[in-house]
Amino acid sequence: MKKLLLALAASTMLAGSAIAAGHSPVKIGVILGFTGPIESLTPHMADGAELAMQEVSDSGMLLDGVKVESVRADSTCIDSAAAQAAAERLITSDKIAAIMGADCSGVTGAILANVARANGVVMISPSATSPALSTAEDDGLFFRTAPSDARQGEVLASILKDKGIKSVAVTYTNNDYGKGLSDAFISSFEGMGGSITINAPHEDGKGDYSAEVGALAQAGGDLLVVLGYSDQGGKGIIRGALDSGAFDTFAMGDGMYGDKLLEDIGEGMNGTIGSVPWSEGEGADAFVKLMKDAGKNPDSSFTRESYDAAALILLAMQKGGAATSEAAKAHVMDVANAPGEKILPGELGKALEILKNGGDVDYVGATNVELIGPGEAAGTYREYEVKEGKYETIKFR
Repeated sequence: MKKLLLALAASTMLAGSAIAAGHSPVKIGVILGFTGPIESLTPHMADGAELAMQEVSDSGMLLDGVKVESVRADSTCIDSAAAQAAAERLITSDKIAAIMGADCSGVTGAILANVARANGVVMISPSATSPALSTAEDDGLFFRTAPSDARQGEVLASILKDKGIKSVAVTYTNNDYGKGLSDAFISSFEGMGGSITINAPHEDGKGDYSAEVGALAQAGGDLLVVLGYSDQGGKGIIRGALDSGAFDTFAMGDGMYGDKLLEDIGEGMNGTIGSVPWSEGEGADAFVKLMKDAGKNPDSSFTRESYDAAALILLAMQKGGAATSEAAKAHVMDVANAPGEKILPGELGKALEILKNGGDVDYVGATNVELIGPGEAAGTYREYEVKEGKYETIKFR
């Protein structure tokens, strides 16, 4: 009898191990503009998100050993129909449980309204910053780890005011992101006593921006504020302004931040100022080390926010006890904020264990995560200036 009981116990243990090892992986959609106006940024963003997924998989602590699989899809950043189709494929064909993304505000809003809500799928965007998303109907499914442009508009206006800039020309990419940031910036800048000589949209994808640059030059101003995309129209406007001598000093919003822009334009970018969501402190330092150890670029924009978005999805699933959007939706705010043990990048396994044992975590992450209001980041910004072809931090705001 004793031998029989031992045999039964051994077979039960083996069966349990087989079940754990045989769990289907939880699939997380990573939908970003791998083509389009920010295509030089999105591979690094995906790397950040997938680093968090790999960390969770390697820990073996997610829901008793469930692995995480990333499934990428192209939002294009600008084509809402294509983005929605890509999101539909992620949900219906790839059977993803949640979405890390999207990136640009227009396509993010379209996916949320027409795909995510219809299917009950959670989205955490690392970079969709339009103020309109704060009040979008989302059924509690939408969160973001980048702060709203309502805040960025204030920050950029304050940077210019502190530098004694009195009047500026403004150009913005003609979409939800550009219009929202432009409105927020102008409201703040004028409220601080500044004047706007012109506020002109530009379209992405054009080969020639001489007409737009001509109108901006005619209006004049102490400098040109460019609220566009680093791989598209924003770059074209800056190049045209420099070539024609219309402007030689620029201020840029977050969508313009990118190493490739500095490489493409060259020394004409020196003296450029701007703002980009960024963070400093223990969590930011830990993230940089993790990315460098993995052979990835930690210094591109929105990589930190992408890591944090993926981490929040998976920690919320653990808190809810299931690899589903329903569990994530119910617990994102719980794991993002106090009370609980503070969790930095590289400590996701530890967090999962705490949650498994019924404890609480306060996810600090790479960006000092604190979700407010309808589930968006409070956020901090890096004020920078381009000097000798490199972005140099002035301070954090």
